[in-house]
Amino acid sequence: MGNQTIIDNSNQKLRELLEEFTSATSLTRSEKANRLMGQIDILSDSVEGLSLVYSAIGEISEGGIFNESPWADPSKLVSGLVNGTLKSGHPNSTIELLSELRLLAIAKSDYKSNIVQKEDAEAYIQEVIVSNLEFVFNEPVEETRLIMSEHELNKVHNLFKFLSEHVHLDDVKETLAEELTLICEQRPVVTEKQRKIIALVKEKIELDPNKEGDQKLLSFQRSIYRPTQRTENVSIDDYQSVLEGLNNSEIYVEAQEMGASMLRYGLVSQYQANLLKFLIHKEFKQTIPVCLGLSPAGESRWFEFTDYLSKLILKTVHIYNAQCIYGLAKMLENGMIARESVRSGLSNLGEIQIHPKVEERILKSTRNPHQAVSARQYLIGALFRILGQPLGVGQGNNPTCQSARGISMWSQHAPAKLINMVQTAAVTDDITFRFEGQEIKASVTGKGLVQNLDYNLDAVSVTLVPMLDRVYNEMMLRASGRGEDPHKWVNPALYGQWIQIGFASAYDYLSNAIVDFNGFVQVFYAMCHPDYNGNHKLIYPNPVGIFITSSKGEMLGFHAVSLLRVDKDPSGAMRAYFLNPNNEGRQDWGQNVKPSVYGNGENHGESSLPLHEFAARTYAFHFNDLEASDKMENVPNTEIEKVKSLAKESWGKSYTWLETKKKW
Repeated sequence: MGNQTIIDNSNQKLRELLEEFTSATSLTRSEKANRLMGQIDILSDSVEGLSLVYSAIGEISEGGIFNESPWADPSKLVSGLVNGTLKSGHPNSTIELLSELRLLAIAKSDYKSNIVQKEDAEAYIQEVIVSNLEFVFNEPVEETRLIMSEHELNKVHNLFKFLSEHVHLDDVKETLAEELTLICEQRPVVTEKQRKIIALVKEKIELDPNKEGDQKLLSFQRSIYRPTQRTENVSIDDYQSVLEGLNNSEIYVEAQEMGASMLRYGLVSQYQANLLKFLIHKEFKQTIPVCLGLSPAGESRWFEFTDYLSKLILKTVHIYNAQCIYGLAKMLENGMIARESVRSGLSNLGEIQIHPKVEERILKSTRNPHQAVSARQYLIGALFRILGQPLGVGQGNNPTCQSARGISMWSQHAPAKLINMVQTAAVTDDITFRFEGQEIKASVTGKGLVQNLDYNLDAVSVTLVPMLDRVYNEMMLRASGRGEDPHKWVNPALYGQWIQIGFASAYDYLSNAIVDFNGFVQVFYAMCHPDYNGNHKLIYPNPVGIFITSSKGEMLGFHAVSLLRVDKDPSGAMRAYFLNPNNEGRQDWGQNVKPSVYGNGENHGESSLPLHEFAARTYAFHFNDLEASDKMENVPNTEIEKVKSLAKESWGKSYTWLETKKKW
């Protein structure tokens, strides 16, 4: 809608329909209202269109669009209900959109109301924005993605983009600080969301360093814009000359501050890229581990591979892909860089010619690619992050949880395989897998689940996911029609031979029912609960299928996660710790089942739930079928009933339940 003629025509159409609505009789009023709402729905597909609607919001309100509806009295509106209404689709989402625009107009004195004061309207809009950050940054949670159409998602994102550009956010500082803390605690590979929030705060909110509540937000800002004292009021271009003027002890202090800043939130400043390369060029080899924030173990690996790593950093790191430094530091910490196959693979990637289509995807994923950084640098930098932060991999706004789960698994347990796969895909825009003795080539298979790739992903994911998605879909097709869940055969073929042969599913394909759920829970607990399996821990991530439920506990769909470990949390309760490749590790699955990402013993990137709550949302998993039968009887009925009750009263309402015993 950037074309002025289209905008003028749309405005004229809106005015005509508004005139028809305001002059309609009681007999035709409903039909005229529907036509007006339909045009507003179309206009909301762009921010320009929303501006037209906003300019007419006073006339639309006075015309009676809110009359005899829950939105009639704006003083009685509840901000917490906005999210659900926006997700319910047109026309409800459209009148909710108009309601927000009306209150924005009151807040900005563009529309006068005798019912709501300007200050109250502004406070309401602030509450709505903070309660709906998934829409502000266009990163919907799993439930939202499942129930909203592409048009509705775009429409609501446009609304919140418009709102956040026109309202002050001073009164929501505490909420934004909490949001940033929870996002950063997950250490996502893609840091766009937290950087956007930090930029929003910098642009929209006046912070006082003397106020305790403001200090946390200032700390987040400094991690990106002013990570050390010597970067205060110094541009990135002038920082080099500042470094040149420091003596050895001052350089060491600068490196200490920089490393500490990075570790605090997992965010890397452009200044750190300059400092790291300066230290390499000037051969401050003893200071580089400090700049990277390394532990003694990471430091020893740095000194073992100093020459290799120095060359790799100089070839890869730039101020415009600086976030990869954190991933590299984590590779040194987790020992990944000590593997010869990993070092050889990264060296090989430095010599490849990337396929034009892959290069296009990589550059799209970087949002603001800089001509000084090649697609190859972005790709290798993304690999640093994937290999260093395997639990930070996400699926973006794509139905590709299977692919994201695979990338995370390979980065932990088959890193050389992942690098080789990335190299093949980057050069040929194609990959091949073997399924039951037959080759599957991504380029000659049908379409996968992704129709339009969302590019809010890392460069490794945009390289691999379109092909992995097609391969996965083809495997599922070939394994269908066998009377059992195709994942029984697909998971080991897709992910690797460490996936256990045994496969348990709560759902029985032949009877279209939930069969022997008691036995299913017994096998699950025998597989992972230390109290009932001989105190054994999980060795590899277990690909688990879960039911996604709404905040009311209603069945929505299916999702793929990885069960990483089962352990006691700090309070002594047994919890399941898992990777959720959805954008957001915090969900509300109803029945007060709310996965946490922080504060219950989680490592960065893990989500967790009390084990019985996780089991109550699980429908499929892999296990060792040679051992489970001997341990099933160890599981007490009280545990089984606790899980069964939660399951039957949520997603279980969508299925028939049969007590017929199965052989597991």
